[in-house]
Amino acid sequence: MTLMWQPTPARVADTLLTRFTAAAERTYALRLPDYAALHRWSIDRRDQFWTLLWEFCGVVGTRGEIVVERDGEMPGARFFPESTLNFAENLLRRRDEREALVFRDEHGRVTRSSWAKLYVRVHRVAEGLRAAGLQPGDRVAAILPNIPEAVVCMLAATALGATWSSCSPDFGTQGILDRFDQIAPTVLVAVDGYHYAGKLNDIRAKVAEVRTALSSVRELVVVPFAGCGAVPGGTPLADFERRPASADIPFARLPFNHPLYILYSSGTTGKPKCIVHGAGGTLLQHLKEHQLQTDVKPGDRLFYFTTCGWMMWNWLVSALASEATLMLYDGSPFHPDGYTLFDYCAAERFTQLGVSAKFIQGIEKFEVRPNERYAFPALRTVLSTGSVLLPEGFDYVYRHIKQDVCLSSVSGGTDIISCFVGGNPNGAVHRGELQAAGLGMATEVFDAEGRSVTGEKGELVCTRAFPSMPLGFWGDEGDRKYRAAYFERFPNVWAHGDFAEITPHGGFVIYGRSDATLNPGGVRIGTAEIYRQVEKLPEVLESVAIGQDWDGDVRVVLFVVLAPGVVLDAALEARLRQQIRTGASPRHVPARIVQVSDIPRTRSGKLTELAIRDIVHGQAIQNAEAIANPEALAQFRNRPELAQ
Repeated sequence: MTLMWQPTPARVADTLLTRFTAAAERTYALRLPDYAALHRWSIDRRDQFWTLLWEFCGVVGTRGEIVVERDGEMPGARFFPESTLNFAENLLRRRDEREALVFRDEHGRVTRSSWAKLYVRVHRVAEGLRAAGLQPGDRVAAILPNIPEAVVCMLAATALGATWSSCSPDFGTQGILDRFDQIAPTVLVAVDGYHYAGKLNDIRAKVAEVRTALSSVRELVVVPFAGCGAVPGGTPLADFERRPASADIPFARLPFNHPLYILYSSGTTGKPKCIVHGAGGTLLQHLKEHQLQTDVKPGDRLFYFTTCGWMMWNWLVSALASEATLMLYDGSPFHPDGYTLFDYCAAERFTQLGVSAKFIQGIEKFEVRPNERYAFPALRTVLSTGSVLLPEGFDYVYRHIKQDVCLSSVSGGTDIISCFVGGNPNGAVHRGELQAAGLGMATEVFDAEGRSVTGEKGELVCTRAFPSMPLGFWGDEGDRKYRAAYFERFPNVWAHGDFAEITPHGGFVIYGRSDATLNPGGVRIGTAEIYRQVEKLPEVLESVAIGQDWDGDVRVVLFVVLAPGVVLDAALEARLRQQIRTGASPRHVPARIVQVSDIPRTRSGKLTELAIRDIVHGQAIQNAEAIANPEALAQFRNRPELAQ
């Protein structure tokens, strides 16, 4: 793999990872000459690693003596079983006049909040929720965009020990109910409307419908974000913020595994699974990933383009515990053009810029050239996740955004609210590779027989328990669905469902979801291998590949979205096939190539390969509400090209 970037010795000397490594060597009389040695120690001496991390990051709470009990069980292991803490208390450790939140909308309007102001707002909203009867363990559900009030309300709820669950306001009524009806929330928080791509979307009727359908809701709190007007039966958030808030927030310190968040699987094959995450595990994992894997320091300005329906929002907000300033944005990243986020980055001096791989692909196709406008002197890290960042995406970042930047492509998921593989600010960036396994994460690749392999494609697994494993699925009696989701393939090993490979120098390449892996003639092919080749052609804006059952085997079918005015003719088909054959292999060449105008995706931007496969095979999609653009599904049904 081509070396794209290497940190200077001066930069390495200044990272939090270097300071943490020195603390480990000093505390435990170790010699840890490189990241590989540090990672081995973090797995072999988990008691030392997680204890030191707690101390290094200054976790507020009582730790206890036991680090992990039933360590050999997965699931079953429990971290810090004697500890008590409060998640919100750890995120609100500052109260000065420095910036805690900066928010910009798609019209360029900016609002700012100091740490002191954030603390007061959270305190007043918490008092309002307490007066409304909210108790530890109650659920607070939210229909909110990525705005400061989302952060305030989450912190207020979790300060009292409630469990937070959110989705973005573009979800349909049924999609919201499919999620929230399962968890029976006591409080519902919602906006009146939102803007996207210059359009006002009034959601008051939807909010009223959801509130009526959720019989468990006792209080509806309305954030008048879009100025659409009142929601019947709703209490304006301002009424909560008028409450007196003297002295300090009475944070509820609760056990390490007290439920903090409920997140949801994409739900394209049925009702979404309600994944419950604990306060302590979420906090520790995010502190580790922010400070050690991303080098987030006090005063840094961290941005991630996300909605409140994606786990990256939860990941972003946790950076308050590292005393970073959160850079929030709501709206289209392409309104009014593809420079919107880069304008924001330059104006507000982002130190870390997080986007999806699909966003990078999009701005590459539309020839956005940010470094021709800005130098980005403060920017140290570019983060990418959501799908596979192709090697050409690496080229684009270093050629057109910034040369001296650590490009950290990371991979994990909603399931663990964190990453198995991520950044290493002290390490090199190689083209097309994720840098390293996360510290404390025993991430390996298994072949079909369950043997750990390097340099071969296989299943991405984790062979030891970790703090941010889900507490379980809400309403899953006996953890049957939870065990079936991750532990059936390899007993006592987490199988994540990614098709991956470990490179000789410890990096990772992700080839796509293993459940979407193609298997023509018994040869496993990752879909990302095809996308990489196809999307090199300027005529192709986007593509998706599936395996179609055919004549006792599986054949590869490729769907392509082409640039405006381009038609899939015989000449273009021939070029596509030749590109795939020479760039990948003859096995990768699709049996059929079909032009479509749009590709269905989840609300976090991921391609719905499995839903497309079901449509092609005449099977029903059980939960189209989970798809952001369900109208696109019709293009894949009963295609004559696939009947021969």
